[in-house]
Amino acid sequence: MNSTATASKPIEANNLKVIKDEIGYELLMNKKFRKYADCCNDSQLKSLCTEASNVHRENFNSLKTYLDSHQ
Repeated sequence: MNSTATASKPIEANNLKVIKDEIGYELLMNKKFRKYADCCNDSQLKSLCTEASNVHRENFNSLKTYLDSHQ
């Protein structure tokens, strides 16, 4: 089976729900860590929160791209 056939294969309903839940979780965590970074006075803590925010944004983008490729 080639990769194009795999990319267009529909996602099962239970898996779709899990992916949508994870997308929401990653979006929320991105926003929270960004807010925490804005509130930090300590530069190391601010950097750590910014890094965590970026990781969750990347996770969100990856999940969204995966979801979009199956619709």
